[in-house]
Amino acid sequence: MPLLTLGSAAFDSVQTPSDARDHALGGSAVYAAVAASFFTKPQLLAIVGGDWNDEFSCALQLRGVDLQGLEVRKDQKTTFWKGRYFDDMNQRETLTFEGNVMTPDYVPFLPDAYQETRYVLLGNGSPVADLALLDKLSETKLVFADTMDYYIQNTPRELATLLKRVDGLILNDSEAAALTGVKNDSFAAARKILGMGPRFVVVKRGEYGAFWMSAEGDIYVVPAYPFSKVVDPTGAGDSFAGAMMGVLAEEDSLDAASVKKALLYATVVAGMTIEGFALEAFDAVDRNVVDARVEKFRDALVC
Repeated sequence: MPLLTLGSAAFDSVQTPSDARDHALGGSAVYAAVAASFFTKPQLLAIVGGDWNDEFSCALQLRGVDLQGLEVRKDQKTTFWKGRYFDDMNQRETLTFEGNVMTPDYVPFLPDAYQETRYVLLGNGSPVADLALLDKLSETKLVFADTMDYYIQNTPRELATLLKRVDGLILNDSEAAALTGVKNDSFAAARKILGMGPRFVVVKRGEYGAFWMSAEGDIYVVPAYPFSKVVDPTGAGDSFAGAMMGVLAEEDSLDAASVKKALLYATVVAGMTIEGFALEAFDAVDRNVVDARVEKFRDALVC
């Protein structure tokens, strides 16, 4: 089954203590779509400006990403983010952010070919755009949303409405605490989020891994992938979400085995993302490489 991914397509300039990249391909929808492409046919829904490089489109298409939903406004500029990571790579500072073509009132363009897509990932972006897209979709089986502190703080009413219309929410532990007011207890925060509308919550906990919790009481926990070196953490969370949803779309099931498989693959793909700048870590990676890493990871788990 295909996966529809809504979010940003952007230029990222990243500085780390050891290296830097300028105007690399990035954005939540891009990372999610590339991660999902190992498992299913991603449909990218995003907006860019006239400065968008066709080479980026070709790179995505080579990954099997469907770009019918990539809207280009030639009289505007593509979203741009510049950030700097500190020595421990767990902390970063935003130096520049320019929303440009992705305005607060952005309404996604939905091609006819996407209208009946059943698996949908509302990547890290405005709840206003998410709600506008949901109004256009005719039939869905699983809709997950991602969010971040900015939208929790600045669009609480729209986010609350969105949570009542999606099946699942994915966020990290600090975002779960910000959304619920529950600190130092990710599981309690997740249970509170389930009371806000979603049937499922996935909380990413950094070095402590991630967990899936359902309204029926199911809980599945996966540890963090044991990577050896962090090159660039940008996009790892988006890759986690894209890979998780890509596997669920491939399985076309929400049974326990499928959810556990999705969490394992999401953890591995997110771990691969941080091994290079932007999407560079995926240059020589195909499904066989991902499968091999998952098997190695699974063998390391104590069951």
